[in-house]
Amino acid sequence: MNMLKGALLALLVLIVAGGAYIASGIYDVGADSPHARPVEFLLEALRERSTDAHGDDIKVPPLDDAKLVAEGAQHYGAMCEGCHLGPGVADNEFRIGLYPKPPLLFKQHDEEAGEQFWIIKHGIKFTAMPAWGPTHSDQIIWGMVAFLQKLPSLTPEQYAQMTANAKDEHEHHDAEAPKSGG
Repeated sequence: MNMLKGALLALLVLIVAGGAYIASGIYDVGADSPHARPVEFLLEALRERSTDAHGDDIKVPPLDDAKLVAEGAQHYGAMCEGCHLGPGVADNEFRIGLYPKPPLLFKQHDEEAGEQFWIIKHGIKFTAMPAWGPTHSDQIIWGMVAFLQKLPSLTPEQYAQMTANAKDEHEHHDAEAPKSGG
């Protein structure tokens, strides 16, 4: 019984100390100041485990349709390139100011399609990754995933050709995207 009381007291002290630390405002949440190593480790582990777990249950459709990949390239060029860049695309002032830095998706090989779909659809808290699911249909998101699967193998010239005119011709008619799949 004394051990249980001691554990409860220790838990109470941790809760009060944690609350006091949060209330003090000491922790710097500025995007130009990195997290403390333990916080960074915990957030990365949480993100990795969460996206892995959610992406594993998603049924991936065939992604090798050239039209689907081409449509995904247009969406990527208009919506994703600013943060994730592309082969031959220079860094920009917007991306430089982000913390954590968005991954360079053109350098990531062997990424799980289900995980990519889940991330695009639902976004990731505590990062600048938005949830595109409320404004984009699953079909559009699968197009982006199909393109992401090809992205690491593209040359700068191929990338530029596939995303040409993306920002000029990018428009949506699916602002009330249906909620389905994943």
